[in-house]
Amino acid sequence: MRLATLALGLLTGPLAAQDVPCGGDFGDFVQGLQAEALAQGQPADVVDAFFRSIRQDAAVLRADRQQGHFQRDFIDFSRRLISQDRLDRARSKADRLDATFDQIEARFGVPRGVLLAFWAFETDFGAVQGDFNTANALVTLAHDCRRPGLFRPEIFAAITLFARGDFDPGRTTGAWAGEIGQVQMLPADILAAGVDGDGDGHVTLKDSAADALMSGAHLLQTLGWQAGQPWLQEIVVPDGLDWAQTGLDKTRSVADWAAMGIVARDGALGDGGMQASVLLPMGRHGPAFLAYPNFSIYFEWNQSLTYVTTAAYFANRITGAPVYLAGDPDPGLEGEQMLALQERLTALGHDVGRIDAILGARTRIAVQAEQARLGLPADAWPTQALLDAL
Repeated sequence: MRLATLALGLLTGPLAAQDVPCGGDFGDFVQGLQAEALAQGQPADVVDAFFRSIRQDAAVLRADRQQGHFQRDFIDFSRRLISQDRLDRARSKADRLDATFDQIEARFGVPRGVLLAFWAFETDFGAVQGDFNTANALVTLAHDCRRPGLFRPEIFAAITLFARGDFDPGRTTGAWAGEIGQVQMLPADILAAGVDGDGDGHVTLKDSAADALMSGAHLLQTLGWQAGQPWLQEIVVPDGLDWAQTGLDKTRSVADWAAMGIVARDGALGDGGMQASVLLPMGRHGPAFLAYPNFSIYFEWNQSLTYVTTAAYFANRITGAPVYLAGDPDPGLEGEQMLALQERLTALGHDVGRIDAILGARTRIAVQAEQARLGLPADAWPTQALLDAL
């Protein structure tokens, strides 16, 4: 589910490339897939029909190599994605599909705002679902030896969907990485969580909003979404807060945060016994949120903090929350500055992952540690002052 990319994060712990057949002659590779499908018990006529039109797709490989990263900060990114028009359309969809959302909330416990936000960001409410042939994309990416363990199982899931009449290898299209439909789900996730929301006997995520939304809600439920619980809430933080206690890698009870002076900007904080983290996506002078356990489910949808924070915030806006207080955050680092910071952090013994100029979770943790060591406010937001001090 690309309840975004995931770029494919819902399949955790894929097999190492050396454990999964990949590469070599493409025709031989396809024959190996056919043999494996037959060994799994798929009928010969289904296997023959599925692979009859399979082709390697160079455009899929180009898209894979060129995929972008979320390098924009939260304020910039959220303002680009959340327009008044998009907000109005989301609320219109909520009204038009009120009965469907009532069923979803009763059955799966996922609020309409959460699904509407993903629906908006993933496919603009179904308008832009991708035009890559899905079967070709999956086989191409499984043949490529970068992540074969991620894509190979999706091929066999697609064959099962084909046998059920819910997938057409010659005509089903979607995103370059194999996600299908209005909320962009991978075949294995459709098998596991697909719901026939409109009662026509099929799960068709491309054409049926009811099927897509109910399937997305079911998947979130299976991932651990807690019904009736919050996910992200804007807060006001006191100037004297211990910034080193902030960040998604640290939690306290809501009652503890309240005792430290944190208040809800709108309404009341969640139950005092619930665990939560203070999220400062742009440091202590920028927007501030309390992230509840449900927020962690968003990272099964996408690994970018900027993306998931924007999606979670938009879900609140759809259901009436005010525009967040942007504050006056310190200018962040970009491009060569971020590369220099990551190189320096690595030299100091921190594991920031790939040096890529992206402010990911490990880079944030390292930044916070160095801020604390240097006596700077440890809010995990890298600035020129930190780079100079290092």
